[in-house]
Amino acid sequence: MSRERDVTDNADHRALLPGESASDAERERLAALAGQASALAAATTGAETVGAGQDVVRAADEDQATDLTAAAFFDVDNTMMMGASIFHFARGLAARKYFSTSDLAGFAWRQLKFRIGGRENPDSVRASREQALSFVAGRSVAELVSLGEEIYDELMADRIWAGTRALAQTHLDAGRRVWLVTATPVELAEIIARRLGLTGALGTVAESRDGIYTGRLVGDLLHGKAKAHAVRALAAQEGLDLRRCTAYSDSVNDLPMLSVVGTAVAVNPDAGLREVARRRGWEIRDFRTGRKAARIGVHSVLGASALAGVIAAGLAYRRRDREDRAPAERGRLRALGGRWVPAAWGSAAWGPDAWGPEARGTDTRGPDTRGTNTRGPHALGPAPAPAAQAPRSTR
Repeated sequence: MSRERDVTDNADHRALLPGESASDAERERLAALAGQASALAAATTGAETVGAGQDVVRAADEDQATDLTAAAFFDVDNTMMMGASIFHFARGLAARKYFSTSDLAGFAWRQLKFRIGGRENPDSVRASREQALSFVAGRSVAELVSLGEEIYDELMADRIWAGTRALAQTHLDAGRRVWLVTATPVELAEIIARRLGLTGALGTVAESRDGIYTGRLVGDLLHGKAKAHAVRALAAQEGLDLRRCTAYSDSVNDLPMLSVVGTAVAVNPDAGLREVARRRGWEIRDFRTGRKAARIGVHSVLGASALAGVIAAGLAYRRRDREDRAPAERGRLRALGGRWVPAAWGSAAWGPDAWGPEARGTDTRGPDTRGTNTRGPHALGPAPAPAAQAPRSTR
C-alpha cells in the first residue's frame, strides 16, 4: 500500500525533522495526526488486501464478525509478543547487513534503559524515532515488507504469548474484531496481525514516495496518546462503541489507550500499570512464571530487552577492559550460560532459563493458559488444576 501523504508537504501537517524538538501542543498535534494516519492506513490496507485476493484468513474472520460495535485492541511488545517487535526486526536486518552491530547495540541499550526505568521522555522517544527512521530511509517499502515476512518466521513467531493469543481468540470466537495497536511500523504490525489471524493493525506510518521511504513519519510514533487517537479514529471509521471495546497492554505508557475503552486489562504488567490496575479495579492477566512476575521492580526485563542487556553489558565490559580499569570494576560483570550479564541483576533474571520455552512465549500448557480469573468479563471457563507455572490473574 502506498504510504504517500500529500498533507506532509503542508507545514501544518508535517512530522518533525530529525533533531527537531516540539512543544507540548505540537506533540499533541503530531500524536493526533499519527493516530488518524494509522487508522486510515488500517482501513485502506484491509480494503486493498481483500481486493487483491490475499489474506484469506483475515477476510473470512471479518465476514464472520457478528458483533460489529465491539472490538478488542492489543498492544504488541511484551503483551502479545515477548520483547520488542521492532528490536527483533532490527536484529533480522542486522543479520542481513542492513546496519552494523554497533548500531544494533545502541538501539538495544535504549530499549534496556527504558525497560529498567519504566519512564519515557520526549528526548528518548525522539531519539528512538530518528534511529528507526534511519534504518528505512531510502529503502523500498516492498523490500522491507518482504523482509518483515522472513524475520517474523525467524525471530518472532515463537515469541507470541500463548495466553494472550488465546484472549484474542475469545473475542474472534464471539464475533468481535481484533486489532493490534503498536509503535511498530504499520507494515510490520500488519504482518503480525495477519499471521495471528486477527482483523488488522494500527501502527506507526512512515511516509513513502514512489514506493521508497522518505525517512519521515506521518505525524509521530504511534505511542502513548497517539494510540488513543488511533483507536478513537478507527472506532469512528468502523462504527465501534468504545464503551463496548476492550484494550490490553503491559505498560503504564498505554494508559491513554486503556482509558478510552470500556474495559481495560493489564497483561504481564509493569509496576506502574499494575498499581493503576489495582487502584482502578482492572483485570490483571499475568502469563509469566511466578519468578519472572515477581521481578516487576525491574519491569521483567525479558525477551528483546534481555538480549539488549546482553549486548550492552558485553560492550561495556570490553570498553572497561580496554580502559584497563581495576579488576573489581570489571568483576561487576559475570558470565551466565555463556552470556555476559550485569551481576547486580542476578541469575534469576538472566540465567539460561530466561531463554527457555517460557521466555520465548512457547507456552506448552494448552488452552487453559487463557487465565484463571472467573470473576471478570473475560472469564474463560474452568480454571486449570493448580500448577507451579500456571498463569496468574488478579484484581
